Amino acid sequence: MADQSIVSALVLGLIEGLTEFIPVSSTAHVLLAEHFLGFSSPGNTFPVLIQLGAILAILLVYFRKLWEIATALPSSPTARRFVLTVLIAFLPAAVIGAAAHGFIKKVLFETPALICVVLIVGGVILLAVDRMTFKPKYRNIMDYPPMLALKIGLFQCIAMIPGTSRSGATIVGALLMGADKRSAAEFSFFLAMPTMLGAFVLDLYKNRDVMTLDGASLIAVGFVMAFVSALFVVRSLLDFVSKRGYAVFAWWRIAVGLLGLAGLWLVG
Repeated sequence: MADQSIVSALVLGLIEGLTEFIPVSSTAHVLLAEHFLGFSSPGNTFPVLIQLGAILAILLVYFRKLWEIATALPSSPTARRFVLTVLIAFLPAAVIGAAAHGFIKKVLFETPALICVVLIVGGVILLAVDRMTFKPKYRNIMDYPPMLALKIGLFQCIAMIPGTSRSGATIVGALLMGADKRSAAEFSFFLAMPTMLGAFVLDLYKNRDVMTLDGASLIAVGFVMAFVSALFVVRSLLDFVSKRGYAVFAWWRIAVGLLGLAGLWLVG
């Protein structure tokens, strides 16, 4: 591995961890950074596979709650309903993601101008939603009904377009469906676990023939950096959005999208 590739993998892993759970689209940030750094991976596996580091960060932060839910499953209808709602929310993305995997990786991942435009449009939408006044009906993720979970899961499917943001789509969907800001962000964390793990397994399987030792080593570097940086975000995001909302992320999306378009125009 060249030193430059290792540095690029570290930078991309840092970007992945810092942006995965905030509504700015980690995939868009990583793909744009790859483009301008001149970094590539066989089958575009790197942006997807390093997400496992971010998954492990959630598992670590929420281990106690996950353990409580797991041990309560035999006796608690509330715990069983919560697990069911997460699985229901995951199903739409599982079906559509498996069916459209080739188009997503070979077309959408390879169109940086589209990614920039989607970042800007998503920022405008997020800014509008943040300024709306909602009367939340749901403040605890354990009380989310299955139909609400299904609607959030359908919103998550929009995030298959790079630049949309998986967390942004699920959070906006939850807010529009009656959730408060904090529980919307927390449910997005839990929904990320099966969604990102499913994407990891599918991408690894689809690209098993093009993986190399050097490629796997770079993925490991990015994975570790994504894990460390995601820990910081997961531990601090809920309090931040509860107090300040999502406007700062909306403006960030718009700025990155505009800078990306400017960079593409200047250097290609």
